[in-house]
Amino acid sequence: MTKVSRFIAMCTIGAAIAVPSFALAQTYTSVHYPGAVLTELVGGPNPQGTSVGGYTLTAGGALHGFTLTGGEFTPFDPPGSTFTTANFINPRGDIVGAYVDVAGVSHGFILSDGSYTTVDYPGAAGTELSSINPSGELSGATCSDAACGVTGNTNVTHSFLVSKKGDFSATFDPPGAASSTSSVVIPSGAVVGAYTHLSGTTCSTQCQGYLLFHGSYATINYPGASFTFAGGANAPGDVVGVYTDASGVSHGFLFNGAYTSFDYPGASFTEATGINPSGVIVGLYVNSAGVVNGFVRTP
Repeated sequence: MTKVSRFIAMCTIGAAIAVPSFALAQTYTSVHYPGAVLTELVGGPNPQGTSVGGYTLTAGGALHGFTLTGGEFTPFDPPGSTFTTANFINPRGDIVGAYVDVAGVSHGFILSDGSYTTVDYPGAAGTELSSINPSGELSGATCSDAACGVTGNTNVTHSFLVSKKGDFSATFDPPGAASSTSSVVIPSGAVVGAYTHLSGTTCSTQCQGYLLFHGSYATINYPGASFTFAGGANAPGDVVGVYTDASGVSHGFLFNGAYTSFDYPGASFTEATGINPSGVIVGLYVNSAGVVNGFVRTP
């Protein structure tokens, strides 16, 4: 069985299997941007050891991007950005995400070799980019709100892809979905994301993960969860994200043939946002003091 066909099979038959978080010993490392009130990790580490994330210096303040290599943080913002969301870093170090300009419009961006490229989906009020794979294919979402919900406005999103030649796909959603977002496109071309059936909203209260491969959709739901967001996947087809249990508590999960729940030690909230080919998972958690920090989970 190829990795891709295993990936399809996991989403078809794995929904009834859950593995306790204590089944395997893991190493957790907390990540905190100096002076920040919020830190999140969203991608990496890539082969060069670089991860990418975001931070805010004041409560309710603007988000900025950063890279983290060998314990050293480097902040970044696209020119003219008032709010930067870094979402992904690929093996060669290309970073994608979204930024809101001074006019309140969200644009996708690519940061490659120190240069920024703005990416806007034709005709969309706002645009976000969520991943870039090694061949240069992009995933993202269009937004009905120009700022893509950053200012708190109602926002409906739809998934899209961009080919390595720069051609935009039509927007797409799982059957019956009112709104969706693509989280990542892996080298095989399979897309992992999330969607909701609720009209006029994004994945805020009711959400399910999805897998799209060769035109066929499969749903990704943590068993018994009221909410599942598939936020990342690696080339072998392992999926990570966040789910909310029956008690309203959110946990990270790994899906690699079975579902594994996990939490950063002592956290009241854990979300996995990305996983690299070696199985290293990154994300964010809320500690006992209510502070949001990033984390690295090493197998």
